[in-house]
Amino acid sequence: MPEGDAVWRTAQRLHEGLAGDRLAGSDIRVPAHATADLSGRRTLEVVPRGKHLLHRVEGDLTVHSHLRMEGSWRVHPVGRRHALGHRHTVRALLWSTRRVAVGDSLGMLDLVLTSQEHRVVGHLGPDLLDPGYDAQVALANVRADPHRTITEACLDQRNVAGMGTIFTAEPLFLLGINPWTPVGGLDPGQVEELLSTARRLLVLSCRQGRTTITGRGDVADDDAWVHGRVGLPCKRCGVPIRLAPIGQQPQQRVMFSCPGCQGGRAPTDDGAPQTPLGHARRRYT
Repeated sequence: MPEGDAVWRTAQRLHEGLAGDRLAGSDIRVPAHATADLSGRRTLEVVPRGKHLLHRVEGDLTVHSHLRMEGSWRVHPVGRRHALGHRHTVRALLWSTRRVAVGDSLGMLDLVLTSQEHRVVGHLGPDLLDPGYDAQVALANVRADPHRTITEACLDQRNVAGMGTIFTAEPLFLLGINPWTPVGGLDPGQVEELLSTARRLLVLSCRQGRTTITGRGDVADDDAWVHGRVGLPCKRCGVPIRLAPIGQQPQQRVMFSCPGCQGGRAPTDDGAPQTPLGHARRRYT
């Protein structure tokens, strides 16, 4: 699913497109709010909170959404509203006299009182992209369970908000940490550096306008050390990048890592040859 930087960029698009404008109409296509009418309410701001979006309008009301795996918000000239609204996957339309925001395939959508946003985002840990990010609280949260893998602890949004598999895999590689290392196997300084590295990379991606690890504009198609590079040689040591499951269902994920730079293969890696993504005819062992 989109990570903190992508959600931040989405919030920026919505804010720039609608903030300050009075809504001329709305169409919320979820049963609980199908009769809601936001027309006449001015958009105050659209802000991210971890991987959640909070579209605040006048009257103590917030349109809360989560993109999950396939969701998106796009802003278009209002003249395209009718054509765009015919898509069966559209879950929300919010429009002013100038622009329309289209929420497509949203994983979560509801209306909450702005004064009660804690009901939908109060469980989240410190947001890495929040100017008021509390590094010490995030550190304490991640270190709370010493038996959990560092990957699972970082991906748990209740500990720290905004990290997904990209912004977990890449900092772990940069610091030479095996993703399956128990939290208790790392000293506090290592965990603190991991979180600060993830924050730095997220901020860089927000500034660049796309998800980036190196910040170089000439490597957009391969701008990562390990994520998405299964079966391809490590850019540092040449050992093929591996992919293996981590965690327990239903929170199980897959994680990319370099056995050469990060202390060997994962305990869940069966060692079978892995095909690079998009390279069906090539195999690396």
